[in-house]
Amino acid sequence: MGDKITAVGLAAGSGVPRVPGSGAVADVEDARSIARDIGYPVLVKATAGGGGRGMRVVRSESEMEAAFSSAANEAGSAFGDSTLYIEKFIERARHIEIQVMGDQHGNVVYLGERECSTQRRHQKLIEEAPSPKLTAAMRAEMGECAVRLARDVRYCGAGTIEFVVDDSDGKYYFLEMNTRIQVEHPVTEMVTGQDLVVEQLRVACGLPLSFTQAQISISGHAIECRINAEDPERNFLPRAGLISEWQSPEGDGVRVDTHCYSGYTVPPYYDSLLGKLIVHAPTRAEAIERMQEALADLRVTGPATTASFHQAVLAHPDFAEGRVTTRWVEDTFMPPWKAVLKEKTKAAEAAKGIAA
Repeated sequence: MGDKITAVGLAAGSGVPRVPGSGAVADVEDARSIARDIGYPVLVKATAGGGGRGMRVVRSESEMEAAFSSAANEAGSAFGDSTLYIEKFIERARHIEIQVMGDQHGNVVYLGERECSTQRRHQKLIEEAPSPKLTAAMRAEMGECAVRLARDVRYCGAGTIEFVVDDSDGKYYFLEMNTRIQVEHPVTEMVTGQDLVVEQLRVACGLPLSFTQAQISISGHAIECRINAEDPERNFLPRAGLISEWQSPEGDGVRVDTHCYSGYTVPPYYDSLLGKLIVHAPTRAEAIERMQEALADLRVTGPATTASFHQAVLAHPDFAEGRVTTRWVEDTFMPPWKAVLKEKTKAAEAAKGIAA
């Protein structure tokens, strides 16, 4: 299931709908032929990929050669495997994933869903549970699909079945399976009360799951913001360096998962993630408010972080109303946000000139 091409074949065999797409693509000419059959726009994707690497949107045949070469090179460098495949690109897509847990005795349970549509360049920024748009019926249907697939492959441990939901018609399609615990697992833990890491250790020891499907219920709403050492005002440029002060927010319903502390030096060699800020509240509106307070209370002196960017996203009416799709950050939010930053920069430079 860790290989994307193999995974979509297994999903189809389990009766799980997949995005129209191909198997392994031989070369650029093969890619062009497949894309013509599917219809543009398409996604060129690395079969061993993850985190948005080895993935390119191609909107016309003239773009294919450059996109194919770029994706293959990036995939080979990042994963040691340059194999690519092609899928139809859904313009208004929501990224919904189902958390599953299986044991060595054939038991598989799903623990609700996570909405991960707030993304930039295919990288998740904010995750929440439950989704603000999924109905109970759709949640159950997608959950049953995920359990059926995980059971058919005899999956053991924590895993995530990822789906794309077409926001225009509500149809959902299998994307891939992440065969591991994920960065955003705390939001599921907060709304279900289950410790997924502890459960992984239990099933790895050969013990059966400590809960049944009937014992899983969703309570309240949880949101997670990824705090990265990046400067949003400079096109999210990664920032390494000394953290002279790190102060985590505290309070009811607030959780911080981090390796950082005052005096820690952020190295330039790894992922820029500094920590995960998670909140839980009775309702989504209260969770958004609690997250805003927690972000305001986070103190990081040294490298720039994405905390202020999250505050701006959470304050946007589209986010409040749950109208976010996977392209929303780049297509809707960032253009006016960048314009405001530009005006602030101009004003600051003008003020410096006057002072001089």
